[in-house]
Amino acid sequence: MPAHLLQEEEFSSTSSTTTVGTVTSRVTRNGDAVMEKDLPNHEDLAGDRGMIDDIFDETYREKEGPKPPMRYVWRNIILMSLLHLGALFGLTLIPSAKIQTLAWGVLCFVLSALGITAGSHRLWSHRSYKATLPLRIFLTIVNSMAFQNDIYEWVRDHRVHHKFSETDADPHNAMRGFFFSHIGWLLVRKHPDVIEKGQKLDLSDIKADKVVMFQRRYYKPSVVLLCFVMPTLVPWYFWDESIVISFFIPTILRYALGLNATWLVNSAAHMFGNRPYDQYINPRENPLVSLGALGEGFHNYHHTFPYDYSTSEFGWRFNLTTAFIDLMCLLGLASDRKRVSKEVILARKMRTGDGSHKSG
Repeated sequence: MPAHLLQEEEFSSTSSTTTVGTVTSRVTRNGDAVMEKDLPNHEDLAGDRGMIDDIFDETYREKEGPKPPMRYVWRNIILMSLLHLGALFGLTLIPSAKIQTLAWGVLCFVLSALGITAGSHRLWSHRSYKATLPLRIFLTIVNSMAFQNDIYEWVRDHRVHHKFSETDADPHNAMRGFFFSHIGWLLVRKHPDVIEKGQKLDLSDIKADKVVMFQRRYYKPSVVLLCFVMPTLVPWYFWDESIVISFFIPTILRYALGLNATWLVNSAAHMFGNRPYDQYINPRENPLVSLGALGEGFHNYHHTFPYDYSTSEFGWRFNLTTAFIDLMCLLGLASDRKRVSKEVILARKMRTGDGSHKSG
């Protein structure tokens, strides 16, 4: 396999960012196509993050032979069907709702989304910045409001997704189609490779976080209280909204919208959009997904540089989560934001991008 090495500074070094190391690049041959790919120095990229399991594993090979049979999880199928029917009913109630209730629903959506984007994703899955105890407690609370599995399980599945992206070991492998990567993966049993690879991940950093493990221990009651009871009782108690509207708009409709916003990152952002950083991977840049998912739609960038706290080179543009993390740093609640330097980003675009950056 022909190869050559290049070295570049990986992270810009300022008072709020961390210098981590170097990036190496090699040319690999895939059939008749020659691909030039950046290969991080894994030990350097670990740096202060203390983990490297979100770096794509090029050594993984899918097992030969027939695929395992698909086994439906009928409980999830029924519950997801009921949830979305309830959300549709909630849409019909919007004209009858008080403005305070609609505002409360939007607030609950944003808070619960931050529990995923700034919490499960950028803080715990990728360790792309550091958070103080008060911020970690807040993110854990709003994460339970989101009800997308506890932080430990979310991190495990997400690291497997990055390490084995678009393979049988990817929980929501987009090569299996839009529906599967969007919601279908939750309606069937996991592929055996997902379970196998998930069990082999080093999650010692997550296990060492007492806040995360406390949430895992009391996850079910926290979800009942924070995802369903509190969003319903606040409008009913404080401004005399009807209990039906209080339940179906800021609770059921908000919850369904939050789920689908996250799922679109797994589906649409892996299929629709350009690939200015790495044309050889599926994830795309999708601004519409970023709008709904508070900045998580810059997915070609994110899978190319998973350790960047902003998941984008464009700062706050369509990226409320980055603005939130920056605010937390300003308040002294977060620190050590990891950022890829502009020189490295441009070099990567020139080597492996699809050329779309030249027109944008």
